[in-house]
Amino acid sequence: MKLFECGNCSHTLFFENLSCEKCGHLTGYDHLSAEMLTFQPNTHPLVSDRKGIAYKYCQNREFGVCNWLIPAEDNREFCPACELNRTIPNLSDSENFSKWQKLEVAKHRLVYQLLALRLEILPQETNPEIGLCFDFIARQGDSKIMTGHANGVVTILLSEADSVHREQMRKQLSEPYRTLIGHFRHEVGHYFWDRLINRDQKVLGDFRAIFGNEQADYAASLKTYYQNGAPENWQDSCISQYATSHPWEDWAETWAHYLHIMDMTETAYYFGIAVRPKVKNMALGGSADFDPYTVQDFLTIYNAWAPISFSINSLNRSMGIPDAYPFVVSHAVVEKMKFIHHLVCRQ
Repeated sequence: MKLFECGNCSHTLFFENLSCEKCGHLTGYDHLSAEMLTFQPNTHPLVSDRKGIAYKYCQNREFGVCNWLIPAEDNREFCPACELNRTIPNLSDSENFSKWQKLEVAKHRLVYQLLALRLEILPQETNPEIGLCFDFIARQGDSKIMTGHANGVVTILLSEADSVHREQMRKQLSEPYRTLIGHFRHEVGHYFWDRLINRDQKVLGDFRAIFGNEQADYAASLKTYYQNGAPENWQDSCISQYATSHPWEDWAETWAHYLHIMDMTETAYYFGIAVRPKVKNMALGGSADFDPYTVQDFLTIYNAWAPISFSINSLNRSMGIPDAYPFVVSHAVVEKMKFIHHLVCRQ
C-alpha cells in the first residue's frame, strides 16, 4: 500500500484516513489517479487542494466505511469498490455494523490492488455473465452458507470479522494464517481463474502443466483432503496444505500469496525499507527500491521481498508474536507465481 501526503500541509496520510490529522482537511481516495486528495472542510462542492477539480464522496462514506471519490459530474452514487456490494448486513445491529466496517477495509484494499494490477473489475449488476459481486452475510442458525466463491459471487461470512472466531477456526483447521484480507484474496482468485484461464485454451493447457488438471472431481478431492490431510512433502510443491486438495484451490491459494507479496513489496517500497544484515550471508539482504506494479519480472520482485519478509518475521519473534508471513515458498511455488504474474502483466 502506498503512503500519501496531505495536499494542504504535506502531512502523511494513510489509505483509510477520512481527514488529515494535522490540518483537518477532508481526505478522499481518487482511484483514477491512485492518489489521496484533500479538501477544505465545510465546502460544497469538494474541490481538490492540489487539482482544483470537483468531486463527491461515495455514498457509503456516511457509514464511515469508504473514503473513495467520484468525479462531481459522474451520476454514480457508489465508488468502484462499493458498487461491487450485492448484499450487506442489517446495519441496525451494532455488531453487524462493526463487522461490516472491517470487511470493507479489507475489500477496499483488495480493489485498490486489483486496480494497481490493471485487472478489469466489472460489477455483476451491470455484467451478469462475467461480473463480480460480494455478499456479506450473517449465518442464521444451522444455515449451510459458507465463505466462498461461485459464478462471480464472493460470499464472506460476517463471523470472519470476529478475531476470536477467526482464531478458533484457524486452530480447528490447523491453519498457520487466517485473515480477512487473506479470505478476499483467495476467493477473488477463483473469480479470476474463470476470467484469465478458463476462457483461453492455450492458457488452460499451461495452467494444467503447472497446477494439475482441474477436471478432477472437486467434491471428491476435498473429501479426500479432509479425511487424509496433505501428502508428505507438500511444501515442495504447494504454498499451503489446503492448496494440495485440488488444482483450483492450489491456484486460489497461490494467487492470494502472490497478492500478499505484491502488497508487502509496495509497502516496503514506500517506506524505503532495506535489509542489510550484519552477517556474511548475502541472501538475507535486499531492498524494495521499486514499485512492484511496474516490474514485469516476478523474480526481481520476489528477491526483493524475501529478505524483507524474513526480517519482519524475525522482528515479530523479538516481540514474542507469530510470524507475519508463516510460510515457506519453494521453487515450485515461485514458478507458479511467475505464471500468475505473467498472466496479469499481459492484461
